[in-house]
Formats: sequence, structure tokens, C-alpha cells
Amino acid sequence: MRTNNLLILFLAIVMGGIAAFLARNWLQSHALTSASEPTGTIVVAALPLDFGTVVTRDNVTEIPWAATTIPEGSFATKQDLLKDGRRVVLMPLGRHEPVLRAKVTGPGQRGSLSSLLEEGKRAVTVRVDDVRGVAGFILPNDRVDVVLIRTDGGTGRSYSDVILQRVKVLAIDQLAGAKSDQPAVARAVTLELSSDEAQKVLLGTNVGKLSLILRQAGEGNPEPNRRITEGDLSSFEPVTPVAGSAAPAPVRRSDSATVVIVRGTRDQEYEVMRGSR
Repeated sequence: MRTNNLLILFLAIVMGGIAAFLARNWLQSHALTSASEPTGTIVVAALPLDFGTVVTRDNVTEIPWAATTIPEGSFATKQDLLKDGRRVVLMPLGRHEPVLRAKVTGPGQRGSLSSLLEEGKRAVTVRVDDVRGVAGFILPNDRVDVVLIRTDGGTGRSYSDVILQRVKVLAIDQLAGAKSDQPAVARAVTLELSSDEAQKVLLGTNVGKLSLILRQAGEGNPEPNRRITEGDLSSFEPVTPVAGSAAPAPVRRSDSATVVIVRGTRDQEYEVMRGSR
């Protein structure tokens, strides 16, 4: 029994030594790998920054970035961000969110709506109400379809056409790029359009009513446009008579008639022939 206890103790000491040796080697190799990895810095927001906020040294900070690449459009230092002039926030930034060139203006530019426009784009405002504005659930940076509803002057019938698809929303009323978790009924929605698209929208406001359809986030496949008329609102199909079907036969009138003669308390029926006039 004593020999077995000594053998178990010896094996435990050996196994513990092997485990310690392996752990020491792993720690040394991990330390060498970490030391060899490049470590830089990246500029992030030090606190939440809303649209129109001027970027300063106090509201941004630098944090370590231990990776071989950095996000496209980011800044490595505050000096790189502010060396050519002040910048203004175009899209809301959360705390510790990287400051990217697409989310701030160029050096010395104002934080206006024109700074949000892409190359060759225009900003056009559409008047909406609580229904045509999707009950206030449309927010900046959403994608919408623009529908024109009008009435034919000749027939008096109404119809609708989708004139634009996947249009970017720049602003709601006077709020551009604002983040909000609560829907708000807007009276005007500003859209980012090309020159031809802008002319379509402006013409549509004069010939009919414009409504917006909110699209699913990230949906990219355009759908074929089809005009919807009043006839598409009902599924009723009129019954069409089958060609060649026979008309119902006319009812033939009988040549005789029944005459009832009452004598006192008794009556008697007689069959007589119909006379011709």
C-alpha cells in the first residue's frame, strides 16, 4: 500500500512539471507574437456627436489599433483630422465610433445639406402628410419608392405609377442625418436625386399627388413597374355568356280555360275553349 502511494505521488509530480513546462512555453510564444504585431492608433469620437457638431480636439480621441489594416477613410491621429481646417459631423457618431471621412465634412466646409450630396446628385423636397409619409417611420438614410397618383381628365379614372425606386432620404423636415428611435410625423421629406429624377418629382407635384413607399433595408433588386388602375382594386369578374348557347324556350299558352259557375251554395267548373278575337 505504501509503495502504491509513493508511485501515485511521483506520477502527480511528473504530470505537474510537464503542465508547468507547457504553460511556460505557451506564454513565451504568445508574448513574442504580441510584441511582433504592429500597433497603431485610430481617431474615434470621445462622446456622442450629432449632425452639425464641430469636430474639436476635445470631442475626439485616439485609441490603439492592433491590426495590419485600418478602416477605409479613417484618421490615424487628431493632427491628420484637423490639420487642414475644421470639420463638421454629417452623420451621428456614437461614443468610441471611428471618425470616417464619409461622416464628416471636408476641411473648412460647413455642415449643410449640400455636404451630404454625392457627386452629381441634387436635393428635392416632397410635401407629405402622416399617410403619404408612412406615418413618420421614414428616417434619414432610408430608401423609398416614389409613387405618383393622378386622374385621367378624359375618363375621370385614377391610376398610380412608381416613377422612382430606391431613392435615398437625406432629411425629414429640417433634420438631416439625425438618429431617432421614435417615429415623428413629417410635413416634408428631402430626397437625393439625379437631375432627371429631380425634374420628374417636380413635375409630378403639379400633375398629381406623390406618396412614398418605405423599402426594406439593404434591398437592392429593382422591380418592374406596372400601372395600377381602379380596375385592379376589385377581383370581380363579369360573367360572359357562352357563344352558341340556346335561348330559353317561350312559355306556351293553353288553348282551354276553366270557368267556375256558382249557383247558391254550390259551384261547378267547366272547361271551355279560348275564342279568337
